[in-house]
Amino acid sequence: MSSLRNPSRRLERGATSLYACQFDQRFSYCAYIPSHFDETDPLKHPLLVVIHGTERAVQFYRDEFKSFSEETGAVILAPLFPGGIGEPGELNSYKMIKYRDIRFDHVLLAMIHEFTEQYGISGEKSYLFGFSGGAQFVHRFYYLHPERLLGVSVASPGNVTLLDPAMDWFTGIRDFKEQFGNDLNWDEMRRVPAQLVIGSEDNKLLESGKDNPFWLPGVDIAGNTRLERVRSLWKNWTSQGIQVQYHEVPGAAHEGVKLLPAVKAFFADILNTN
Repeated sequence: MSSLRNPSRRLERGATSLYACQFDQRFSYCAYIPSHFDETDPLKHPLLVVIHGTERAVQFYRDEFKSFSEETGAVILAPLFPGGIGEPGELNSYKMIKYRDIRFDHVLLAMIHEFTEQYGISGEKSYLFGFSGGAQFVHRFYYLHPERLLGVSVASPGNVTLLDPAMDWFTGIRDFKEQFGNDLNWDEMRRVPAQLVIGSEDNKLLESGKDNPFWLPGVDIAGNTRLERVRSLWKNWTSQGIQVQYHEVPGAAHEGVKLLPAVKAFFADILNTN
């Protein structure tokens, strides 16, 4: 891909505006650049990508990582996958990676390329976090592109994809190659440090059948609450040799902000060892 860097454009510091992704202008992103960003040695700044949930609070979650950025030197990239793409009122398609003619993983990779070319930081490997609907996207992106990740944190997904060869996508991986054109890269997946994090009180019963637009036969095998499903995913990943840390945050329900201290500690530990 050709370089997108524009030497005449001033590199921003702090919280940026939302910018349309040039790969597909239906999607956009904002960022946070630490105040001590070093233009003479930008490669020393790691990239953390933060994926929003169904509510699309993209700037809120970007801002929640400001202090982390200043303390660690990490650059924060926060994509926006708007609702209503494809049909009015549609909210969930990005979580499943592919929808009609859209591959949301390809959109994210294009955003990373565009943004990192502008700032001169490395986009080959990054850290990735998502809460709720964003966590659904994140753990499926991890299955598809583990070679692009240095660490992944999955917080409170409503539906999960188990590494189960007896069930089809999205509940399992039996038809993974048919869906995406490649096999799972197990060696790379086992290389990536992973975290599953959820509130201990995130135990509301989830809708099933026709009340849930993404219900499929077999999805309930992982459980009927987010807490049960994340525990099932933890056991599943562990059985496959994935180096996953599991955290239940005491007293937290489906509250992303209460999970962030554990998430930041997870990424800080990885940054300190790299």
